Parts: sequence; C-alpha cells; structure tokens
Amino acid sequence: MTGEVVEEAGSGDREPRDTQQHSRSKDKEDRDPGSEFRRAIAGKAARKQRARRERVGVWSWFGMFGLVGWSVTVPTVLGTAFGVWLDNKTGGGVQFTLAFLFLGVIVGCWTAWRWVREES
Repeated sequence: MTGEVVEEAGSGDREPRDTQQHSRSKDKEDRDPGSEFRRAIAGKAARKQRARRERVGVWSWFGMFGLVGWSVTVPTVLGTAFGVWLDNKTGGGVQFTLAFLFLGVIVGCWTAWRWVREES
C-alpha cells in the first residue's frame, strides 16, 4: 500500500506513509532543469503584474529618466577621461579620446537599454 495516507492519533495531521516516494519526486523536480526556469518565469510574471497594479506617479517617471541619464552619462565621462589621459601619456592627438568617448556611449546605452527592458 504505497502512498497510503495515515492520520496520527490526536494530532489531526495527515502525512504520506511512503515518504521515500515523496522525497524521490521532490528530488526529481529539483534536478529538472526546466523547473528552475519555470520558477524564474513565474517570479518575473508576478513582478510585472504587481507593477501593473501599482499606480506609477510622475516622480517615478522622473526617477527613471534620471537613472537612464546617469547610466549613459557616467560611462561616457569615464571613457572620455580615460581617453584624454591615454592621449596625454602617448603624446598623440585625440584618437583615444574619441574612441573611448564612443565606447562609453555604447556601454551607457546598452546599460540603460538593459535596465529599462528589465523594469518593463
């Protein structure tokens, strides 16, 4: 009689008699690579539904614009500063400054895009 449910005297709790079978199915679920993926998707879906239910104010939008702006500005300024320093060390023109300026803009835009994509 595998899987038979027994009630303990006086406790009112019901628990499976065959606990090994129950633990084996739990272990199988833990080893299933799809179960982790399903949990991640369910968590993201729940977060999106909560965000849709909550009312978003004007200040939240200003905050998001500010965050996106800083995520582009900081890498751009750091890249430009590194390029100027490298140009001064090598004695060249502005080739490193321009290269790292564009690299900073690309990194900043990618960071902002990734953040906005995760939040929406």
